[in-house]
Amino acid sequence: MLSCSTCWNSGRHTDGEAMLLELRELGFEFVELSHGIRLSLVDGIQRAFDKGLVRFSSLHNFCPLPVEITRASPDCYKFSADDSRERDRAVRLSCQTIDFAVRLGAPRVVLHLGRTSLPDYTDQLVRMAEAGGIHSRDYVKLKLQCVRRRETEAEAALERSKECLEKIIEYAAEHNVSLGFESRHKIEEIPSEREMLRLLREFVYPHVGYWHDFGHVQVKHNLGFLDHPQWLAQVAPRLIGCHLHDTVWPGNDHVSPFCGGIDYHSLIPLLPKDTLYVFEISPKRAREEIVAAREKWVSTFGA
Repeated sequence: MLSCSTCWNSGRHTDGEAMLLELRELGFEFVELSHGIRLSLVDGIQRAFDKGLVRFSSLHNFCPLPVEITRASPDCYKFSADDSRERDRAVRLSCQTIDFAVRLGAPRVVLHLGRTSLPDYTDQLVRMAEAGGIHSRDYVKLKLQCVRRRETEAEAALERSKECLEKIIEYAAEHNVSLGFESRHKIEEIPSEREMLRLLREFVYPHVGYWHDFGHVQVKHNLGFLDHPQWLAQVAPRLIGCHLHDTVWPGNDHVSPFCGGIDYHSLIPLLPKDTLYVFEISPKRAREEIVAAREKWVSTFGA
């Protein structure tokens, strides 16, 4: 099933119904409401739903945005935060996202789980790779430093995230909404792949699973942290859905499918035939590019 995220166009719309109709005009029957949905868009979104103009595949936490946040910011409040007040706020907002999903008949909510206290190693590594240094001694040294620090510093943040997730998972079960833990592209973020497997072992519920972001995982593949096909095959049995976008080597993601270096022909057969694929495209990409990518996707893999 194909859907499209409002991350592409929510920032330039003032009416939620017009925003959704634009995505329908691109050929998408299903829509994911992104983490950029301002409160001013909600009435129009509700109108479009009530009229039967669109169906919602999923919502991306936090949706709608908290009133004090004016632009897309999925990490404005973190489950992993040291401050318990921030964690409580993140849990309350997540439950509100679940409530909104129920109102709109959306069966899935996508979650970011937090980050460690590490500085931004990923962007440094991307810049070194872009400069041709991916096989250099300095690159390997920085990469190893990042991995070692993460092994010693991530556990406390992960435990804080888990405590929050326990409350959200219970609330989602009561409301019959599935939760997808999204793969991250930065090494500093939670969870790592090993942590993802650990979470999926600890939270063995039919409404809890993995959300695969093709572009994020490809960045890690490009930087030498994992093997994309191997990882996807390992975690596919717990799949809830996917964010679909491409990556221009090494770290420029959120371009339209077939405009980067991801080998979809080797990856898509690893997933169930009824997988949800959500186009999650940067607002900088042209409408024509998205239309062409959707048409090629449908002709190659079906709708």
